[in-house]
Amino acid sequence: MPFAFRALLGPGWWPVRTAQLERAVAGRVVLVTGASSGIGAATARLLAGAGANVLLVARRVDVLDQLQAEIRSEGGTVHVHPCDLADLDVVDRLVADVLDQHGRVDVVISNAGKSIRRSLAGTGSRFSDVTRSNDVNFLGPVRLLSQLLPSMRAAGSGHVVNVSSVSVDVPGANWAVYTATKSAFEAWLRCVAPEVRVDGIATSSIHFPLVHTPMSAPTYARAPGLSAASAAAVVARALVTRRRLVCPWWVRLAGPVLAVAQGPFDRVSALVARRSAPARSWPVQHEDAGRASEHLR
Repeated sequence: MPFAFRALLGPGWWPVRTAQLERAVAGRVVLVTGASSGIGAATARLLAGAGANVLLVARRVDVLDQLQAEIRSEGGTVHVHPCDLADLDVVDRLVADVLDQHGRVDVVISNAGKSIRRSLAGTGSRFSDVTRSNDVNFLGPVRLLSQLLPSMRAAGSGHVVNVSSVSVDVPGANWAVYTATKSAFEAWLRCVAPEVRVDGIATSSIHFPLVHTPMSAPTYARAPGLSAASAAAVVARALVTRRRLVCPWWVRLAGPVLAVAQGPFDRVSALVARRSAPARSWPVQHEDAGRASEHLR
């Protein structure tokens, strides 16, 4: 991560020492959703290198198998568990298989997500994308944790890390579905956090700015942002510090500012949306089909 960008984010985004990460995750069973690429794959590599037993969860079996082979060749312990979080029955089977094969899950990195940039005008004819986003970004993670947290609470320890976005704090035009579904899961986790804290389970949410991954590439390939490896280092820091919220300092300041200046912010957003109106007619594609402005991780 370039020093200037790191300074802009604040000290809470700096990497931790390898020994600190090893003390936090060595020997622990860490389940990573969205592990086939981007932040998930980089996090899996980093945590396996620190001694964690990493469970790779995503839809694309061939990609997961390749990642497993790479991590094992470097001496890491890793297992593949294919799952589409949008299918709740499959999520139930995932939990049953994981607990049967590994006995427990100590850490969940809730990273899987579906990003979709689309105007309101372009949403009505493709409402299935709204329900799919809700399934992947909200209902699937809730179902997964609802099934895993009882055993974690019984064990008296655990950690849930939510990989989220600054759009939760500063919503933007053309991102209504993505922002709403990510915000829904963030609200759910905030409500659950005090319930599970009494049983020794920590919860952390990381509100990332732009991270250059396959999911963000169709829209923000040339914009400044973090690499997937730098983002994984932030996840690692959250595992060490167990902070409830990791968010750029300037984003946290934006909340109170917007509370008193929502009107001007909306007017500026409207001008930006108007200038980018042609983007609403661009072809929009899905990861599996090789298309362009909506993406899963």
